[in-house]
Amino acid sequence: MSDAQATVLILLGPPGAGKGTQARMLEEEYGLVQLSTGDMLRAAVAQGTEAGRAAKALMEAGALVPDEVVLAILRERMAQPDVARGIILDGFPRTGGQAAALDRLLAAQGWRVTAAVSLEVDDEAMVGRVSGRYTCACGEGWHDTFKKPAVAGVCDRCGGSDFRRRADDNAVTVRERLRAYHDQTAPLIAHYAAQGVLERIDAMGPIAQVRAALGRILGRVAA
Repeated sequence: MSDAQATVLILLGPPGAGKGTQARMLEEEYGLVQLSTGDMLRAAVAQGTEAGRAAKALMEAGALVPDEVVLAILRERMAQPDVARGIILDGFPRTGGQAAALDRLLAAQGWRVTAAVSLEVDDEAMVGRVSGRYTCACGEGWHDTFKKPAVAGVCDRCGGSDFRRRADDNAVTVRERLRAYHDQTAPLIAHYAAQGVLERIDAMGPIAQVRAALGRILGRVAA
């Protein structure tokens, strides 16, 4: 982790803003690696790393995994060679404390946040967007209205038909998650604005339009 030119892109936005979809597209085009806390936790536990063993013990006890363990897992993941060109953080940090801790972690590795992009959306539109989404077992995301497979019931990406919906992707729960986002995560916008790395994108447009806007930002700040 000594390459100071590596890209660190943070995607901010409420549930349904398209963070995961955009991250996967940026991975493919720019060679960045999408890091989500959930995936990293599961991988660290499966691999039996030091931080993974700590996380496993906490999860088996029904406890929340504290920030210091999540950061330790992130540190382990960032030491792997496939992240040399940079990373996309999706879903982390979520709080001001996590953002400050992430800044310290990056600085210790000789990295810094390249850009924190706020994907800005209309809350009520998000209720409909999230309620209609589902995912293929391969990880590709789909939607009842906005992103349907070319052939109904068959994933364009892998050809499979194992689709799943999250139990909490319903209108009541989505509104609760949006409130939590605004209370806990939206203040990060001020944190990154103060660092001069905040970018804003209207994420209500088509996926390709949002993708193009992200590409322009990366082309400008990561050159």
